Amino acid sequence: MKLDHTNIKTLGELKAAGYTSKSIKDELRDNLLEKISKGEQVFEGVWGYENSVIPELERAILSRHNINLLGLRGQAKTRLARLMVQLLDEWMPIVEGSEIHDHPLNPISRYATELIKEKGDDTPISWVHRSERFYEKLATPDVTVADLIGDVDPIKAANLKLSYADDRVIHFGMIPRANRCIFVINELPDLQARIQVALFNILQEGDIQIRGFKLRLHLDIQFVFTANPEDYTNRGSIVTPLKDRIGSQILTHYPESIEIAKKITKQEAQLDKRQSDFVYVPEIAMDLLEQISFEARNSEYVDAKSGVSARMSITAFENLLSTAERRAIVAGDKKTAVRLSDFMGVVPSITGKIELVYEGEQEGAGSVAENLIEDAAKSLFPNYFPKIDKLQRKEEENEYDELVSWFFDGEGFDLLDDEKEEEYKSKLDSIGPLNNLIKEYQPEASKEDAYFLKELVLWGLVAHKKLSKHRFQQGYQFKDLYGSYIRGL
Repeated sequence: MKLDHTNIKTLGELKAAGYTSKSIKDELRDNLLEKISKGEQVFEGVWGYENSVIPELERAILSRHNINLLGLRGQAKTRLARLMVQLLDEWMPIVEGSEIHDHPLNPISRYATELIKEKGDDTPISWVHRSERFYEKLATPDVTVADLIGDVDPIKAANLKLSYADDRVIHFGMIPRANRCIFVINELPDLQARIQVALFNILQEGDIQIRGFKLRLHLDIQFVFTANPEDYTNRGSIVTPLKDRIGSQILTHYPESIEIAKKITKQEAQLDKRQSDFVYVPEIAMDLLEQISFEARNSEYVDAKSGVSARMSITAFENLLSTAERRAIVAGDKKTAVRLSDFMGVVPSITGKIELVYEGEQEGAGSVAENLIEDAAKSLFPNYFPKIDKLQRKEEENEYDELVSWFFDGEGFDLLDDEKEEEYKSKLDSIGPLNNLIKEYQPEASKEDAYFLKELVLWGLVAHKKLSKHRFQQGYQFKDLYGSYIRGL
């Protein structure tokens, strides 16, 4: 019910306006039904869940369930919980001064009930905006029952000259203070089992116990828990009776396509506008960036149980633009475009975001990151140029023979990391067979995109053992595989 919160200041005015008591779960349910009927989106900015997670989450809300979002890191679990705030009424009335957001028509605390008994319809009320109705707690091993539920406050007892037998000496924890709000506990398995046990009654019976006080506080809370799969580490698990009390468990997942992943990265990356204007990013460069994450999730060197967060692509994109920006400034260029060689600058973003298995540790994080970039280039190569078959007869001609011969007859080709824009383009333009490949297979590519595609051809031929690539301190050297050896004989 929408009311003018600026004019209603007392309990009597609230009753006269026809306001009725409603639980938070009914509030979420009613507002969701209204949005669905109007065709409005609730979980805006969350991509790839339209046909999987979001319908399940909406069904859980309509069922008035407490919810557990289960998935690997970087799967927007907390974001989904925060977006649920948009389903709350814009303003909520409370008894003024109440610590636990007492409903004026249905008070539960001693403070509110005594105040209403004393003042009746003149009881002052205040209004809380929905943005203040979201509480969040990261579960860590040091969280206590006192933090979440409450404890006896000896200072309050001394100041008010009250006995410890008086329930007014209680200091409420985060959960009672989140009454009539959304309360999120992130990384639930990190919460010690004895603390999880303390949540049983709150979720099922609605009462809380503090230091021997049995308070029949019918708390009205929408709980949302987030967790990684229980076998992710040895840190702990969700105790079975607690899982039994959570209405819906919803599995999240990573983006299923490059296009969805690109939307997420572009939306979340923190870029300086000057940087965006200064550096042109070919769309194929974005495809390659996202492909790295897909390769990592399937890599034998990366721990699949740990997952590869979407944050890897986001930070890698930020690093990629910074690499191109720094290169151009050092070279004195006024504008630049992302090069494939710039991807060496994203290695620190990869090494900090992936957990390696034993074989990966033996390889080294840096080597694994470089391999992922090369694997991504290899995977994208057939999307733009003819596929190179593994088994091919020696006498059989293919589209790349002319280019391979160019390298066979030459001394190699160096592409420096900090090459000036003009020199970089001039070097790539000097390879006639490479220009012919672009004209034939990517005739509609823009001029800026064409140079990235030229580099992709070279990396693709290296990946398919048609050319060799050597990394030195200042850049890359591309050569034929055997020509230099044959000439040396």
